[in-house]
Amino acid sequence: MDNAKAHHAPLHHADTLETTVGCRHTTPKNCAKNSMQNVCAFVRTDNVCLAPPRSWPRQFDKLKHSEIEDE
Repeated sequence: MDNAKAHHAPLHHADTLETTVGCRHTTPKNCAKNSMQNVCAFVRTDNVCLAPPRSWPRQFDKLKHSEIEDE
């Protein structure tokens, strides 16, 4: 999945406000933490990003609410 779509993809059960499963940046090349050991989803064995984009809390809330509406 390209990352522009990943930002809007449904939440993974392990996504939180502070971490995401996979990269949620729309342009990962511009992320200051891209490929940073123990931080970036692209280089961590568990595929968890510990530095989601600044827009992530707002997007997380949006995705969370859309899940609730879909139920």
